[in-house]
Amino acid sequence: MTPLFEQEGEAFRCQACAHRCLVREGRAGACWVRRIQDGRVVIPWEEVSSLALDPMEKKPLFHFHPGKSVLSFGTLGCNLHCPFCQNWTISQAGRDPRAERTGKPISAQDIVLIAQQQNARAIASTYNEPLVSLEWTAEIFRLAKEAGLATVAVSNGCATERAVECLAPVMDAANLDLKSGTEQGYRQLGGDLHAVQETIRELHRRGTWLELTTLIVPNYNDSDAELSSIAEFIASVSPDIPWHISSYFSTYRMPPIPARTPPERLETAWRIGRAAGLHFVFTGNLHNGAQREDTFCPDCGELLLRRDAFRILQNHLDHGTCPACHAKIPGVWG
Repeated sequence: MTPLFEQEGEAFRCQACAHRCLVREGRAGACWVRRIQDGRVVIPWEEVSSLALDPMEKKPLFHFHPGKSVLSFGTLGCNLHCPFCQNWTISQAGRDPRAERTGKPISAQDIVLIAQQQNARAIASTYNEPLVSLEWTAEIFRLAKEAGLATVAVSNGCATERAVECLAPVMDAANLDLKSGTEQGYRQLGGDLHAVQETIRELHRRGTWLELTTLIVPNYNDSDAELSSIAEFIASVSPDIPWHISSYFSTYRMPPIPARTPPERLETAWRIGRAAGLHFVFTGNLHNGAQREDTFCPDCGELLLRRDAFRILQNHLDHGTCPACHAKIPGVWG
């Protein structure tokens, strides 16, 4: 497909993310991987930094083909520079000299073939930011859907309308990071809260299955006021969007103290989400048995799915409905 760039004089305006970088000859955009070289656009294409078979729950997607596997691929680069990034060795390629600089060559057709050979239900663009390899990701998704596979993106959501128009027709589900509830919080990461919120609204409007994740980082986004702002925004789009609130651990450029999110803060976030009217709130990345990972019917409270980390222990759904009250449970159940 045609790269999402528009020529402006001797430079090119990138339309893949909300930065809308004006990129000149020999330079790259804010992601450090979409560049202009010898008068032509260069974008990530036919190379991966990572390729692995994952449980769907690891994305995390709890209401999308539960218990199925997904072939996950990542490239290099990101349009944000989060100091708590857990995949910084690939996401900060170009920006940080300690990060990886080259990927491994592979074709879109081979990724789809591997997914079929591994009996994966879906293919996911994840690990780094899918927007920086938007065009190639869309090509992989197109081939995947032709082969009968579902398609998933795990993204920060700091996209443009054109990026959504490019991906949405070939994307079945997405887990988007909602990293902060304030513009100031997003500015610290090189992002734009409004752009993320608009991406969430637009994908929901288009019918893409959405789940959202917030990494709870002490002294960054863990105040009651900010958690309430995030939860209330999600509820304003739809109370049926699952919200994953995940425990932070010190990594990359973040100081070692505090080393992790206190479990009680995740419990507080869970209660704030429920008080805001969200039907499905899950905590994760805890190792003390205090995780809230199960799905209950929002109408009658019946246990529907019991999980242990990335494993489905019990699935009581009856063709996507509650076996007790027969309410239809939001999700894509297969």
